[in-house]
Amino acid sequence: MKAIGLIVEYNPLHNGHAYHIQASKHAADADVVICVMSGYFLQRGEPAILPRRTRAEMALRSGADLIIELPYAYSSQHAHWFARGAVSILDDLGAEAFYFGSESGNTEHFLQLVEFMENHAAQLQKELRCAITKGISYPAAQAEAFLSLNPPEHLPDLSKPNNILGYHYVKATRLLETNILPKTITRVGAGFHDHVFQEDTSIASATAIRKMLVENANISTVRPFLPAHVYDTIEQFQKDESPFYQWEAYYPYLQWLLSTRSAESLAHIYEAEEGLENRFIQAALKAPTFQAFMQAVKTKRYTWTRLQRLAVHLLTGTTKAEIAEAFGESARPQCARILGFTQSGRGYLNIVKKHTPLSLYDRPPKNKNTQQWLDERAARAYYSILSGAGRVAKWKEEYTQPPLYLKEEVPKARKI
Repeated sequence: MKAIGLIVEYNPLHNGHAYHIQASKHAADADVVICVMSGYFLQRGEPAILPRRTRAEMALRSGADLIIELPYAYSSQHAHWFARGAVSILDDLGAEAFYFGSESGNTEHFLQLVEFMENHAAQLQKELRCAITKGISYPAAQAEAFLSLNPPEHLPDLSKPNNILGYHYVKATRLLETNILPKTITRVGAGFHDHVFQEDTSIASATAIRKMLVENANISTVRPFLPAHVYDTIEQFQKDESPFYQWEAYYPYLQWLLSTRSAESLAHIYEAEEGLENRFIQAALKAPTFQAFMQAVKTKRYTWTRLQRLAVHLLTGTTKAEIAEAFGESARPQCARILGFTQSGRGYLNIVKKHTPLSLYDRPPKNKNTQQWLDERAARAYYSILSGAGRVAKWKEEYTQPPLYLKEEVPKARKI
């Protein structure tokens, strides 16, 4: 069976994602699409707006065949580690290639970009250090350093979010010496961070969709941008009076934590660097909302995303020592949780289990390693905003629910 991989978050899954699944499967003439999907907390330091299991079902109903969770140690991370963890899992699962969306749409250009960066590594680091002294964020400094090298115009623009991730995906294949091949498909429709809907397309950014879901009680506005089954699921989710998971709901817990701990006790938290814990404590004592808190801690040096990731690690109590232990010597995930599969996915799983170096599991074991313990703590933190009975029920489901199994055949996605 020919398998390909996708690296996803689906926060939430929209028409652009559905197109990506179908286009990738068609381009590769693949039998199986494996999605490595972030769990409860995402790369940009945010809680997923919908629970992990809900998003996994959306993926299966949109054409994916096997959903594997990207462990927390890699999912709420810098692009480098996020990419490394996801590519490693897909490689260990025997995927022949992985397909990522990009503004560039040219795989060869990404390969050339990685080679260009490697050939100019010393000069790039020199220019990067110089740019950082200006007090700008690391991504901005990296972009400035890159442009200072006068790169060929055809190389992907590293100011574009998906191109940045694409660069790190391709770089990961080189660093890990993988067998898996990187492939890219041109993004269609809205930009990655567009906050508004475009009237002339059925594709909107996940950012715009989340904004509308959170701010507007009438969710019908997002219907044109979602597969029908995704819209139905979100509509039912809202009717059940389930909360859309967002940072403002977690802020009382974060504020309580920061207002009752010393800076010394928080300095061991992962990503608490250069005295950021002091800045966080001071802001928490004054800011009434998460938005106000973030505006208080934001500086030119640190991106919003970087600060949100620290907030996530504070919420989950993740320490620098735990991340180092979870990474181990290889900095490759050693185990991964199976979230769901179709009949084709189950068939492929039965084959790949015999030779993959990954330890695959469907429910948390009693004797957990550090990586699995971090995943469990992420689940506990994620559901902390529910009522007492709701929290306990969701925590119990972590141990009792088997992977999703979608038996029926998924129809082809409608043309975009």
